[in-house]
Amino acid sequence: MTETRRGLLIILSSPSGAGKSTLAARLRDWDPGIRFSISATTRAPRPGEVDGEHYHFTDEDGFKRMVAESEMLEHAHVFGNFYGSPIGPVRSAIEAGSDVLFDIDWQGAQQIRNSSLGAHTLSIFLLPPSIQELHRRLVARAQDDEATIQRRMQKSWDEISHWDGYDFVLINDDLDATEARLKSIITAARLGRLQQPALTDHVRRLQAEFEAIS
Repeated sequence: MTETRRGLLIILSSPSGAGKSTLAARLRDWDPGIRFSISATTRAPRPGEVDGEHYHFTDEDGFKRMVAESEMLEHAHVFGNFYGSPIGPVRSAIEAGSDVLFDIDWQGAQQIRNSSLGAHTLSIFLLPPSIQELHRRLVARAQDDEATIQRRMQKSWDEISHWDGYDFVLINDDLDATEARLKSIITAARLGRLQQPALTDHVRRLQAEFEAIS
């Protein structure tokens, strides 16, 4: 049987500071064929950002039209701007056998799970080993003042409270071990029945062979 498969929509979520960005980068190193989903947004490009590479930049009317015409897998309104994941490029990628990686929160994950591509979704949530360690990691970044860190901690707890809406949940207490478990999950999910469209034809061939010798 020819080894063909559909790609996965890999959702990786976590509270800020739980190691999501590092693990996402390691996944891309492990398999460069994994694509990051490029979001659409109504905010203006920042210096150095390239349309179609960092974001798909659009105006509010265009964004709302895409939502109304079901061209968004998920979308949200954040700090005065709209963000969302266009469905077209994702559908093309998974039909070509490429996995698409999403760095989104629980609300976006839920929207994708309920979308027309939901059957091909693999959702994974990363938990920190402790709240104290999560706080330590945020402080160690030296990017935010204490008030900002406290806001991030509150948002992190809101994210954590939705851990049970995911297919897999990993406690990231050891980065290398978590990376290994993450790769195992993805490798297994790629062999799921719905991800192997050639299986139906193979079983039909088996049936024809069986009937020929019966």
